[in-house]
Amino acid sequence: MRMGRSLKCNPIAVPRRIDGNCSTALVGNAMTMITPIYASILTIIYITLSVRVIGARRSAAVGLGDGGDRNVLRATRVHANFAEYVPLALVLMMLAELQSAPVWLLHAMGVALIGGRALHAYGMGQDPEPIRCRVIGMATTFTVLATGALANIVLAL
Repeated sequence: MRMGRSLKCNPIAVPRRIDGNCSTALVGNAMTMITPIYASILTIIYITLSVRVIGARRSAAVGLGDGGDRNVLRATRVHANFAEYVPLALVLMMLAELQSAPVWLLHAMGVALIGGRALHAYGMGQDPEPIRCRVIGMATTFTVLATGALANIVLAL
């Protein structure tokens, strides 16, 4: 490469900002990676729930499954329920973000998803269950999923 020659950004892989620097942020069509923030926070919650399953299995001396132990079953189901809903919600968030959904909508979905999943995990993880926490957590999660689905349909049209 010759001295004094500037590097050119690949307009597809690395867009150029107004100041001429290569960046992942697009000018005019701001692609501010919001979903990864929430995916990271939710990953930390997922790891926490995984550690709870490991602890419950160790306490009950269960190597695989729940061994008929209600505490192991409860911890396993809290973890599995989280794993069943969060990935789809994050996919919907990312698709909406890639279609330039409003930033406020993405943050609302992310905050609601974290709150809903945390509330549901807390409610389902207790014995006896505070059923209200579980119901509100699932309702919030379903709201995020429905909002994501509708937003993607509207943005795609």
